[in-house]
Amino acid sequence: MWGKILGACFGFMFGRIIGLFIGLYLGHMFDKSLKQNFDKVGGFSSLFKGDDDIDQRQALFFTSCFGVMGHIAKSNGRVSETHIRAASLFMDEMGLTGDDRKEAQDAFKAGKDADFSLKETVFDFKERFARRHDLLQLFLEIQIQMAFSDGVLAAQEKELLQEVSKLLGISKTHFAFVLKRYQAEFSFRQQQQRYQQQQQQRQQGQSSSYREGSGHHVPPNSGMSRTQALALLGLNNEASEREVKVAYRKLMAQHHPDKLVSQGLPKHMMELAVKKSQDIQAAYEYLKKAA
Repeated sequence: MWGKILGACFGFMFGRIIGLFIGLYLGHMFDKSLKQNFDKVGGFSSLFKGDDDIDQRQALFFTSCFGVMGHIAKSNGRVSETHIRAASLFMDEMGLTGDDRKEAQDAFKAGKDADFSLKETVFDFKERFARRHDLLQLFLEIQIQMAFSDGVLAAQEKELLQEVSKLLGISKTHFAFVLKRYQAEFSFRQQQQRYQQQQQQRQQGQSSSYREGSGHHVPPNSGMSRTQALALLGLNNEASEREVKVAYRKLMAQHHPDKLVSQGLPKHMMELAVKKSQDIQAAYEYLKKAA
């Protein structure tokens, strides 16, 4: 409003009636621009946000996440034992027990119901986390992880994931990027598990030999290839050293546990962000040593 008032006054001083209208218009444009920039940082609401707001966001993330997971698990007509084990393992990784675990189970079951509204659930989630792009992407990654729990992405599951991605406002191109990255991440974790099992069988009673990286341990000769490490960072074989560094820093920033929790990620889910960060770190450490 002040832009219009000042614009009109200065316009009238220098150009009388015509100047007044010109100043009024310019003032209006200034107010509009100022409001947009103000809204981008949360407007006045940011002054009143406290722990209650964070708790509400974490609760919404929690229930929406498990609800959509249940819906995707049911996409083939019935929830397979693999999906049930994956959901249970996911709860174990989060350390969910007692009432917290029951809430997760109830949300997962609600997602399987015929009257579950995927569109409404994801829309409400998107509205609440509209400016939290890293959380929106992590939400999508969690759903991809559920769909991929049996190692196969069925057509119905992919179709639902695309719908979730669209409802979240994520482009088709970026969805393809996130999906490809997770496939590389899934492959890497499977390979790590096989390698660790082999090491345990070969060296029973002996401590395994690991190379230490920043916050992560990369097993020597674990079979990770340059192509696989680059794919985990979302890059192709032609990526330069600079592109590797940029991709690494961007992905680490997106999956930083403390930042995600402050934005609304439930603390129970911090372990998920930690593991993703460790995989990204492992791929980057491999590329640095292989260079």
